Amino acid sequence: MPRSVNKTISGWGNYPQAGCHLFRPHRQSDLAHVFEDQVQKNFIPRGLGRSYGDASLNQDQGVILLTQLDRFMTFDEQTGVVECESGVSIGTIIDVFLPRGFFPVVTPGTQFVTVGGAIAADIHGKNHHRDGSMAECVLDFTLLIPTGEILTCSREKNEDLFWATIGGMGLTGVIVTARLQLRRVESGYLRVIYQQAEHVDQLLAHFDFHNQDDSYSVAWIDCLATGASLGRGVLMLADHAQCDDLPVHARLQPLQPRRRRRQSVPFFMPGAVLNPMTVRRFNALYYRRHASCEKLVDYETFFFPLDRIHHWNRIYGKRGFVQYQVVLPSDGGHDGIKRLLERIASSGAASFLAVLKKLGRPSGGLLSFPRDGYTLSLDLPNTGSQLLDLVGALDRIVLDQGGRLYLAKDACLDRSSFERMYPELDHFRQVKARLDPDIRLSSSLARRLGIVDYS
Repeated sequence: MPRSVNKTISGWGNYPQAGCHLFRPHRQSDLAHVFEDQVQKNFIPRGLGRSYGDASLNQDQGVILLTQLDRFMTFDEQTGVVECESGVSIGTIIDVFLPRGFFPVVTPGTQFVTVGGAIAADIHGKNHHRDGSMAECVLDFTLLIPTGEILTCSREKNEDLFWATIGGMGLTGVIVTARLQLRRVESGYLRVIYQQAEHVDQLLAHFDFHNQDDSYSVAWIDCLATGASLGRGVLMLADHAQCDDLPVHARLQPLQPRRRRRQSVPFFMPGAVLNPMTVRRFNALYYRRHASCEKLVDYETFFFPLDRIHHWNRIYGKRGFVQYQVVLPSDGGHDGIKRLLERIASSGAASFLAVLKKLGRPSGGLLSFPRDGYTLSLDLPNTGSQLLDLVGALDRIVLDQGGRLYLAKDACLDRSSFERMYPELDHFRQVKARLDPDIRLSSSLARRLGIVDYS
């Protein structure tokens, strides 16, 4: 049985932190032995730790680290279907299969996410309005449940468990392997159209006009802009480039773009570095440098811009930050986005990263986040009670608009608000109770939100 190590860990936001007992299995056969450890009351699986809040934390209890389960089993060159262990990362899939002409159908904002984590969070990308979430490219997966049994789950087999696990934040079992559909591409580049918008109304109008025409769409927003410039931003529309779109030098190796040099933040920055003045300067520079134009860029530049900066989360200092992501339904979404931006701008919260996307239909995952509408995500520095007051005010706007928060990002939501946001919660609880009556799978997030209850 793998030995445990006691360690204080956090999500990518460095807030909150929790002391946990870490187990690192090296083989599939090690997994079942972890559940035999009666010293730990319960466990939560964890991949590369890129969820932001407490979804992969388990205060004073067990955490199963799955990054050593990172092997590929099969790949069908004709269909583009790959089978791999859950610890394989999105970045590794790209490294291995892009040179063969295949790319993940769905990618989040970082390539440092495991397949298991991507399924557990039902990740979405800049193409959700057309291609849906991670659920759409998952054919099936094997799931280790607390009894030690491994079940195959798909749309046809163990269907209720399939939809409880997709978006279920690791609370139904440990994903062991998965079969995924990849897409064919001719190059590792994208054709990107940049469109400046002077205010949020213009930005949303651009989204609504272009949304069905381009494979990918995303916008950066200046969250500190106010008045007539409220919500000014840059919309980016993209499609995979064909070989004929590339300059001559890139056609020699169209599937292997040159890797950019990566930088690193070597230590936690002092809290004073990130403040309204420095963020305003950054936002003004970013807006000026992205004038309306069309460019050819490599996939990392478009999909994973922050991955070039290792440990970029340290910019927010030792106190950390919360990444706050919401989705508001299309009906009334314009008004809701404006209300959120007005509240954020008035607070002066120093978020240099604010992203707006348009989402399409929901996947069917019982606790999945995506639904038809607009999703806004931003980073909020941990300022203690001020942060909690701001997040509480934003939560009330989201509830008024019929929206919800993304569990993979959340660190502050209360139980009653969560229950109003996720109408399939009772269905999820029923599936989990049947599968895990002794609650051997739990997390700090699950207890905070009442997804599991020991009372």
